[in-house]
Amino acid sequence: MTGANTFSVSGYGPQRARWTRMFARGSLLRRLDWPILLAALALSLIGSLLVYSATRNRTQINHGDPQYFLVRHLMNLGIGLVLMIGTIWLGHRALRNAVPVLYGISVLGVLLVLTPLGATINGNRNWIVLGGGFSLQPSEFVKVAIILGMAMLLSARVDAGDRKYPDSRTVIQALGLAAVPIMVVMMMPDLGSTMVMAVTILGVLLASGASNRWIFGLLAVGLVGAAAVWQLHLLDQYQINRFAAFADPNLDPSGVGYNTNQARIAIGSGGLTGAGLFHGAQTTGQFVPEQQTDFVFTVAGEELGFVGGSLIIFLLGLVLWRACRIARETPELYGTIVAAGIVAWFSFQSFENIGMALGIMPVAGIPLPFVSYGGSSMFAVWVAIGLLQSIRVQRPLSA
Repeated sequence: MTGANTFSVSGYGPQRARWTRMFARGSLLRRLDWPILLAALALSLIGSLLVYSATRNRTQINHGDPQYFLVRHLMNLGIGLVLMIGTIWLGHRALRNAVPVLYGISVLGVLLVLTPLGATINGNRNWIVLGGGFSLQPSEFVKVAIILGMAMLLSARVDAGDRKYPDSRTVIQALGLAAVPIMVVMMMPDLGSTMVMAVTILGVLLASGASNRWIFGLLAVGLVGAAAVWQLHLLDQYQINRFAAFADPNLDPSGVGYNTNQARIAIGSGGLTGAGLFHGAQTTGQFVPEQQTDFVFTVAGEELGFVGGSLIIFLLGLVLWRACRIARETPELYGTIVAAGIVAWFSFQSFENIGMALGIMPVAGIPLPFVSYGGSSMFAVWVAIGLLQSIRVQRPLSA
């Protein structure tokens, strides 16, 4: 009896010590930003339910398996979590030294899309088919590469103490670095990714402390460039149709305006609390195209209603708020720029995706971060979460 009690007590001590060390001040678990991690995880799990609801009856795409997309979405989430852990383990500072390699790989990836290895899906030639039902969208990883590359250049002399703000030469170099993959992405053409990258670049420059004339200059160049693209008819016809449908929602409701009209019907029918998960008439009837990817928010609007849609927006806002806090609290400019670039990326992509479902933004074909189905997007956003966590855990304890 005594021996059993002694064994229990002696085993309890080391176990308690291990838990104490794991959650001690300064430990990795204590220094992680748990709100941003749990919010991103909740979004991904909510997304799995929405993806399942949108695809379980679509035998033409789910190969007769109602759980086909659900299983793959959860697999993508699992891989994304592994990538996040790997990013935290490597650290954003170590990745800073690997930026030239990562940048080169990302540029090579988007270039391969323009070769016979690339595939066209929904009018965009931005995929590489790997076989076995798997594909890769290199433009998603370019977003990470642009943020890391520009942050490395813009912060180098500032973090070294040589300057207070990046000079014009450095800004030009950073913009040149970003311009190369963006031009390739525009050739695909992938207008949605190009828009996200452009906003991300503005966010990076704002966080770097670069002169405001660069910001206003880029805005002016963007407006002139957009006008030139339109006047020179450089957009594909399907992209022109999307803008036309946005400008006139009643234009050809059974043709170019079909997607947005059906999306608004689905969201509007949800009311306050929705029709109930798996009970949406628009979703079950398969009236909204691409509902597991670009228009996944319509599933939430119809089946979970205003409450469910608001929950998704709240969780996205929580991720952005915590990311802004990480950007503000890190003592190094490199970490600040990386975090701010991720904020710009997530915020605009979320606004554009939800906005096109509501009809307040043109259809651009970009996923809702963490929620939409898609491996490349899931991997990229969880790498970004890993970067944010690395910036937080590697800051001084007093910061």
